[in-house]
Amino acid sequence: MNKKTDLPKFKNEDAERDYWAKFDLSDHFSSKDFLSVSLPNLKPTSSAISVRVPNYLLVRLKERAHELNIPYQTLMKQYIANGIFAHH
Repeated sequence: MNKKTDLPKFKNEDAERDYWAKFDLSDHFSSKDFLSVSLPNLKPTSSAISVRVPNYLLVRLKERAHELNIPYQTLMKQYIANGIFAHH
């Protein structure tokens, strides 16, 4: 840590808000002060979408997912990811 910060006593919330609005962390920390972390259980944000597919494709997708013992939506996401990343 570069230097210790002694926080002032604030008269009111407005004074405290002004202080933090002007506070610059780079005056108190350097990049060497931070540690790299791993978040292995963090899941990516997902969005619900609506896609129309022919019934026969949906039936086949569900059959294949059942064979693999995974949810069909998981299988669909895997197929989409494989299609996207296979052509880069």
